[in-house]
Amino acid sequence: MSTKEPTIFESLESEVRSYCRDWPTVFKSAQGSWLRDEDGNEYLDFFAGAGALNYGHNNPILKHALVDYIVNDGITHGLDMSTTAKREFLESFKRNILDPRDLDYKVQFPGPTGANSVEAALKLARKVTGREAIINFTNAFHGMTLGALSVTGNSMKRAGAGIPLVHATPMPFDNYFDGVMEDFHWFERVLDDSGSGFNRPAAVIVETVQGEGGVNVARPEWLRALADLCSRRDILLIVDDVQMGCGRTGPFFSFEIAGITPDIVTLSKSIGGYGMPMALTLFKPELDIWGPGEHNGTFRGNNPAFVTATAAIDHYWRDDALHKSTLAKGERIHAAFTDLSEAFDGVSTRGRGMVQGLVFENPDLAGKVCQHAFEAGLLAETSGPSDEVVKLLPALTITEDELDHGLRILADATAAVCR
Repeated sequence: MSTKEPTIFESLESEVRSYCRDWPTVFKSAQGSWLRDEDGNEYLDFFAGAGALNYGHNNPILKHALVDYIVNDGITHGLDMSTTAKREFLESFKRNILDPRDLDYKVQFPGPTGANSVEAALKLARKVTGREAIINFTNAFHGMTLGALSVTGNSMKRAGAGIPLVHATPMPFDNYFDGVMEDFHWFERVLDDSGSGFNRPAAVIVETVQGEGGVNVARPEWLRALADLCSRRDILLIVDDVQMGCGRTGPFFSFEIAGITPDIVTLSKSIGGYGMPMALTLFKPELDIWGPGEHNGTFRGNNPAFVTATAAIDHYWRDDALHKSTLAKGERIHAAFTDLSEAFDGVSTRGRGMVQGLVFENPDLAGKVCQHAFEAGLLAETSGPSDEVVKLLPALTITEDELDHGLRILADATAAVCR
């Protein structure tokens, strides 16, 4: 029998904790793509705060802007009051992100998390249309609050709600039937059939790449067809870009590859730049029918996050260098994963940009690969309905040497598990 005393985490923190179970160490510091624990062990980070650290840990450009702001007594908490930090963020976001893409969006600060952004998007869509139903997709993940959870596919997460999750209907995501059924055939059929019992929806919410769902990638033509269907049927299109936005797939918005303009876009995670809590809900101006204070939150104006977000956008999105670099690094990961897929039976790969997945027919193997990787000094997580995918989300700023080092660890871990 073990006589080891429980840690403060085990004795006081809730059983709901998860990542610490897979990575059983106590982290102390981080820089760039590396974390260090209190014993001095170093870990290369292919997780990046679940996509909240696209620019790495303690990025010096963002850190200097933040420290200067705090030292000079900049506003920390401001709800939705006008501040210089907010003004500079909005000006930078318009100048570097919206205007070059010819996107005419109003910006709402709904609260600090992706789920806050999704809740605002769903609420606004229902207010604008006067309809209740929302269409979501198989294997979708949109957050853990009740509205966001209602349009999420994972049964374990949905079960935690404790109440019926209503007013949402799932449709098959791209390639759900392996190409044997025409895209949107069932969707359009029930919309047209007065006997289907299907209420015309307020909106469709979709991820262009389903990260938590297993790195399922929607084809550009599928996204265009979805946007066209929504336009023809007077249904609002919401793109959830919480994890795949801010350059994760290459361009700043993941939907750019399809050439579509969603009615509503949700952003969070890396929009704060430094891992600071921040979220945006973007929508076309004609949808801005909110009354003052009709949707609010105490922490919807995180001014330190405005500062780091502005620094990130001004530095990394004034040209297309990061975009090109992300695509090149994504190809590097894809090539390494293709080699593993060819070397081992029951292994395949899929992804876009710097979200890439190594897929195992035997779901148990993905977790074992991540465990081997952790023991060798690499952080990577699993995703998918059965945790069958090793999902990579490295910082976009990771060096090629660091990337290759991590890919070698994953190759060794895969070989150890699959042989």
